[in-house]
Amino acid sequence: MAGASLLALIDDIASVLDDVALMTKVAAKKTAGVLGDDLALNAQQVSGVRAERELPVVWAVAVGSLKNKLILVPAALVISRFMPAAVMPLLMLGGMYLCFEGVEKLAHRWLHGAGDDDAQHAEQLALLADENADLPAREADKVKGAIRTDFVLSAEIVVIALGTVADQSFSTQVAVLSGIGLIMTVGVYGVVAGIVKMDDIGLHLLTKSGALARTIGKGLLLAAPRLMKALTVIGTAAMFLVGGGILTHGIPPLHHLVEHLAGLAGTIAGVGGVLKALLPPLLDVLVGVVAGGLALLGVQAFAAIRAALRRQKRQ
Repeated sequence: MAGASLLALIDDIASVLDDVALMTKVAAKKTAGVLGDDLALNAQQVSGVRAERELPVVWAVAVGSLKNKLILVPAALVISRFMPAAVMPLLMLGGMYLCFEGVEKLAHRWLHGAGDDDAQHAEQLALLADENADLPAREADKVKGAIRTDFVLSAEIVVIALGTVADQSFSTQVAVLSGIGLIMTVGVYGVVAGIVKMDDIGLHLLTKSGALARTIGKGLLLAAPRLMKALTVIGTAAMFLVGGGILTHGIPPLHHLVEHLAGLAGTIAGVGGVLKALLPPLLDVLVGVVAGGLALLGVQAFAAIRAALRRQKRQ
């Protein structure tokens, strides 16, 4: 009997671990859109410091990110435990914020030309070259700013992950959210550390005598700025895909419309299978762009009204 009970216990544990692994994988896929943006934003946040201080800055931000998740994960679990009806509204808010942030980025690029970016980059270089500049204070400001940005992105990740396990047991929720928080932190800041040091690695390889090492070094130097731009583009597209997908699935009539259109596309001879697979994500992106645009207009209208009210009070 004891042996049978032990085997049953082991089987139950294995089943739970299998469920946790499966749900963690699903949650990781759902949060992939935020991950691309998280990588790009954090790599940009820690850029502009001296080379010898890049890794300490990344480490400081990573520690701050872990502290953020130590706050966010228990808060999400409390909400799921005592206010489960709030999970879906929070998930929808997270999706809307992703869409808003994506449209805001596109609007920024449209309103501000490349000249503004070049001027900002030149200002950073001049500051680094200035021996009298207060670099420790500037570094501390960068770390604080990166941690604040991480808090918002981590909240999105936790809420999206919570939405995937909202109907699971409390122990599974604890395991999945804790696992996602740890995996995302280690993964994001490990990759960020590699990105910000990529050019240094390339320069080091250029000093080697071997032709292969020099070729790899030159490739890394050429790839570093392109990688940053690619991450930004991929991250923005993924924000619309994930955010729009959350909104689409959270609004049943819209979700049914997407399924209906995908079904109709699947009946087209020859390309039906491809269209049926591509149409839902494309419609999710379209929903994300429209929702983000409406949110941006709403925010701008609110800011304009508040500014007008303030002017009236001063008069």
